[in-house]
Amino acid sequence: MRRAEKAQRISEILENLYPNTPIPLDHKDPYTLLVAVMLSAQTTDKKVNEVTPGLFALASKPAAMASLDVGDIQSAIRQVGLAPTKAKNLKKMAEIIVDRGGVIEPDWDYLESLPGVGHKTASVVMAQAFGVPAFPVDTHIHRLASRWGLSRGTTVERTEHDLKAIFPKPTWNKRHLQIIFFGRDHCPARRHDLSVCMICGWAATKKRMSEEMRR
Repeated sequence: MRRAEKAQRISEILENLYPNTPIPLDHKDPYTLLVAVMLSAQTTDKKVNEVTPGLFALASKPAAMASLDVGDIQSAIRQVGLAPTKAKNLKKMAEIIVDRGGVIEPDWDYLESLPGVGHKTASVVMAQAFGVPAFPVDTHIHRLASRWGLSRGTTVERTEHDLKAIFPKPTWNKRHLQIIFFGRDHCPARRHDLSVCMICGWAATKKRMSEEMRR
């Protein structure tokens, strides 16, 4: 089966399972989404959603975040991974945003120039805050794209390129969330029998199934 045919069949399954795709991270505007996505690195969305109410009670706007001491930010986010580094980046990012007018701009170069903001984080904000077609690739998507034979990419950049080539552009923002939801609900990284999975069962090669059984 060609990749395009797989993508179409996978899309039909995902649309049936997840007709609605709420954004997993709680937020109220582009800035709070950006902060939440930055905090989500090496941390579950559930934990981020537990931490952000306290953080946003202190500072839900760039100017307020910029005025906080790094130690206060770190105390508010201490439960997330890499809290010291993230606290420093949040303060620096807020200061830069304030210097540039205090508004998050829907611009790739602008977002990726901010401290602690890489391409994946920028992609999430562009897609979910501004509706710009993007295909953020996290560990779930990278893993599943490989399992399903949609990409042989060894990097998330290559996987993103391959997925953009086979899924229609208008579906990117929804499809990346659907794949994340499927990975969490039905296709975990470990102790997963690919042969009985509703997608892996027909999309994965026999070689891939055998390799994962030995892990």
